[in-house]
Amino acid sequence: MTQSAEPNLKPTQAAAKLVCEADLVIFDFDGVIADSEVISLATLQETLAQFDLSLSLDETRQTFLGRSLKTILDYVALHGTIDVSAFGEVWETTLFDRFAAGLKPVPHVFDVLDMLDRKGTPFCIASSGTHERIGKALAAMDRDGRFEFIFSAEQVARGKPAPDLFEFAARRMGVPPEACLVIEDSPHGVRAASAANMRCIGFTGGQHLADRQAEHADLLRREGAAVVLTSYVGLPELNHIT
Repeated sequence: MTQSAEPNLKPTQAAAKLVCEADLVIFDFDGVIADSEVISLATLQETLAQFDLSLSLDETRQTFLGRSLKTILDYVALHGTIDVSAFGEVWETTLFDRFAAGLKPVPHVFDVLDMLDRKGTPFCIASSGTHERIGKALAAMDRDGRFEFIFSAEQVARGKPAPDLFEFAARRMGVPPEACLVIEDSPHGVRAASAANMRCIGFTGGQHLADRQAEHADLLRREGAAVVLTSYVGLPELNHIT
């Protein structure tokens, strides 16, 4: 899908306009709702090293940001000589412990959800993460039950950057793809939204992108993001823009 934002609007204004026009807002989860990618990438890098697969943190981010557990395990199976199920168990145990110890939401994201509730605009999660991972993260943030609709890459044949997950979410929610808006932090996710014929807001407000916001924003735009936000600040207050 070819995407563009109105050039005379500031990013937050352009994003608010997209939100107002959407019949369904689809949120990625890690790095968009949960500020979890620093924990996720660090624990993934550590676990890879434990199993003699050494990647720098930057290589880990480039290779796995926005990818499903299946994709990660496929990589491990291809590049290592280890028990893939053991790797997955060690990583998830470490990850969930770190979530419980200190996972926080992306600042102001729940203000955006409250705004969508006031407007009567439905929203959902469509994440590369497993349902277990999403549930553990929501519990760690004390947000159990905040999302009625959660979709995982576990439910489709192909994860992002294939459009399957976003198409599945739209079908389940009863909204045509062209009326959906996706909020994504990963190039794989933005590419998936474009392939699904959905408009997309790129997001660079997670801690994992603090040292590379401008560079990552350019990447998200190249993949098809109509506009890129560095923060949710101000978005709920601009929801009246049409």
